[in-house]
Amino acid sequence: MTIFLRRTIRPAEILILLAALALAGCSRETTTNEQPAPQVNGDEVFFAAGSPQLDSLAVETVQPRTVAIRHLTGRLYWNDDVTVRIFTPVGGRVSAVLADIGQPVFTNAPLAEIDSPDFGQALAAARTAVANLAAADKANTRAKELFAHGAAAQKDVEAAEAAYVAALAERDRAEGVLANYGSNDSGTNEFYLLRSPLAGTVVDKNINPGQELRPDMMLGNVPQTFNPLFTVSDPAKLWLQVDVAEADLPSLEPGQKLQVHAKAFPEKVFEGTVEKIGDAMDPATRTVRVRGAVANPDKLLKAEMYVTVDVARAADKLGAAGVEIPASAVFTVDNQNYLFTETAANHFKRQTVKIGTEADGKVPVFEGVSAGQKVVTEGALLLQSIVNPAD
Repeated sequence: MTIFLRRTIRPAEILILLAALALAGCSRETTTNEQPAPQVNGDEVFFAAGSPQLDSLAVETVQPRTVAIRHLTGRLYWNDDVTVRIFTPVGGRVSAVLADIGQPVFTNAPLAEIDSPDFGQALAAARTAVANLAAADKANTRAKELFAHGAAAQKDVEAAEAAYVAALAERDRAEGVLANYGSNDSGTNEFYLLRSPLAGTVVDKNINPGQELRPDMMLGNVPQTFNPLFTVSDPAKLWLQVDVAEADLPSLEPGQKLQVHAKAFPEKVFEGTVEKIGDAMDPATRTVRVRGAVANPDKLLKAEMYVTVDVARAADKLGAAGVEIPASAVFTVDNQNYLFTETAANHFKRQTVKIGTEADGKVPVFEGVSAGQKVVTEGALLLQSIVNPAD
């Protein structure tokens, strides 16, 4: 059989182990001052009170596993549910910038004024369509009156009705163009107001007075080349991206609590929640992208800031998370993991356990031991040598 310990064996433990083996193999002749030998019953070891071997053992109480994954690196970015990136739908020259970075804005708040021939042409087309519709309506009404008095032919009435329907359609089309621009035909000049479709805070601005703009700058497929003129978001609600290793995926699920730590504020813990777990693995990094939401009511955290993230288990699911013990408590014999529990004073029992991946000197245990039990964290190999000297 082969025994593997999940840590480096200390020299003192080697001396203790050798002493115990020597004691077990020595002559049966004893003096009246020797302590009784430990009693072994299968996987259990009993020591008499005051046995010197007890000084070599350390015992700790098993604690619930409250954190499933520790110290992941994440990146903060704008929450797209409350973020809008604003481009211009018209071409022209910027005559005035009406909002700046950090300024709160309401829905439909004006951000910039653009002197736009495109908008002027659309406005003129809408006004012309309104006038043509009014004229067509009058002509249609007159044709019907004349026809009622026998002074007009049926074909004249039909032509007037068709002209009215065409004028109505053109009016609707022209006003639809203005509506797409966020305007209507009540304007008096060609100055176009670029507005915010969402309430929030101006978090980015790439526009200056006198700048020439084109509507084809609104190309979402090349944002690195064509930046939005304004970005409006809510800095109190940020999204978090975490790249999670494949081995950690079973410990994650939507709704889990996040504990976010930033180097800029080492004393503060920001609360978050896991929202989405990606359906694909990055072939280069072999990780899965996980998205979380982070509350930032004081607006201390900033977009594109790197943070450290702990993923915590919900209180009602700690049982499924298992328990956590020092790695020194676990040893391996023939590919099977074991530890010793203290079932009573000076009474120890060997247990088979199912463990997870060691991290920070701790090992998660999913089967074989429960919270509140006491496990041997120092001297497990000594007990193993007593239970099974052949190893």
